[in-house]
Amino acid sequence: MNLFKKDKKTESKDPESAKPRMASHPELKMADTPPTGRPTAPQMGTPPQGQPQNILIPNVKSKIAVASGKGGVGKSTVATNLAIALAQDGAQVGLMDADAYGPSIPTMMGAKEQPQTSPEKKLIPIVRHGIKLMSIGFLVPDEQALIWRGPMLHSAVRQFLSDVIWGELDYLIIDLPPGTGDVALSLTQSIPLTGGVIVTTPQDVALADVRRGAAMFDKLGVPILGVVENMSYFACPHCGERTDIFRRDGGVKTSEKLDTRFLGEIPLDAEVCTAGDLGVPIVASHPDSPQSQAFRHVSHQLVEVLGEEDSDDELKII
Repeated sequence: MNLFKKDKKTESKDPESAKPRMASHPELKMADTPPTGRPTAPQMGTPPQGQPQNILIPNVKSKIAVASGKGGVGKSTVATNLAIALAQDGAQVGLMDADAYGPSIPTMMGAKEQPQTSPEKKLIPIVRHGIKLMSIGFLVPDEQALIWRGPMLHSAVRQFLSDVIWGELDYLIIDLPPGTGDVALSLTQSIPLTGGVIVTTPQDVALADVRRGAAMFDKLGVPILGVVENMSYFACPHCGERTDIFRRDGGVKTSEKLDTRFLGEIPLDAEVCTAGDLGVPIVASHPDSPQSQAFRHVSHQLVEVLGEEDSDDELKII
């Protein structure tokens, strides 16, 4: 495998960027690339020259992108707990961390080691809590900053799909970086996504970003499977009384405007954050807690939506 092979013709002449960047994994070779313009609207959905559009991963049934219009809404927390909830129900699940600039899956899943390489030079996913994991955070030292432009991100996304032994999966959950940038475009150019899940918080500013994220999926031809509202409310640990810190029903109203399913609301709770910091997400550490039940409700709603999508795609003979 030749991850991110260096092209001497495009090597940067800037003294700082020309310094060697040491990667800790033997299969990772980092490179600089010249600036390239962001694709204009007519180019959206057109793969770069020389790149085939679809990577075949036929043993993965559903490929689901988890996205957010902005950072700080707990998207990765939702992705990790959703993956574990699906696995606890008996599904085979993979979790791909597509956030090259801020990979958080290694910390949240308690995995810091490097992946092994097969004789065929493929990366073997790390397994935690019954989930197959892959992240750029496994391959690059924590202190190393990644300053990548579009082509490098495109290469990383494609190789995390084609050069990783995912095996047979019912669900591949893909944790996208926040916003509407290059990674989402590269992902949709590489594989046909089953759909996207959008994570938001109840504030008006977050809900406005949801609509931008939905517009991104729409332009890329990716069905929106539903909306998850994180940090929806605070439940008092002593009396259980609900306090709506931000606002109420914002996610419901937004999902109605988008004509998609509202998958559920996740309470604001310190234990959810602490569990992620410790590398044992709340659904794994406290599976019977109210917080875990909220994540499990989201997973059940998602499975139901996917079942409806499959029913619509079936050939009906009358």
